[in-house]
Amino acid sequence: MRGLKNIFFLAASLMAALSMFAQENIKKPYSETLDAMQQIDDAVALAAKTNRYVLCQVGGNWCPWCLKFAHFVDTNAQVHQLIDTNFVYIHVNYSRGNKNPVAMKRLGNPGRFGYPVFVILNKEGEVIHIQNSAYLEEGNGYSVKEVSDCFFNWTPSIVEQ
Repeated sequence: MRGLKNIFFLAASLMAALSMFAQENIKKPYSETLDAMQQIDDAVALAAKTNRYVLCQVGGNWCPWCLKFAHFVDTNAQVHQLIDTNFVYIHVNYSRGNKNPVAMKRLGNPGRFGYPVFVILNKEGEVIHIQNSAYLEEGNGYSVKEVSDCFFNWTPSIVEQ
């Protein structure tokens, strides 16, 4: 029995180490020094000019699921196309070093849903939806179907019908 426990411990340790290594090789999209309010204002202005909404992914580089989602969007052609066509996609930092309290208030204090959390703003900069990311997960990643269905239903062409 002791041997099985040792094997289990070694396997779990190896998986944790591989997971940390994989996360270190994923792009870190959040900036602790960026002015989040200016970032949001700029995204809203661009959204208004390009007939899109703003998709704010709120979280931080400390959050494995935040990094996984950003990587998922970058590497999944279907999801990338849906988001790029319909949204100005930004990463709004929330971290120990910069909690961005004014920006979090503007976004409806979305952290109550955990991280990452997605906030969709219309062309006027109003919060129209806050999405708990847990409902978009599948296994150790994200579901193409759930993510696509969710964000498709909040595109300007659907909301403004």
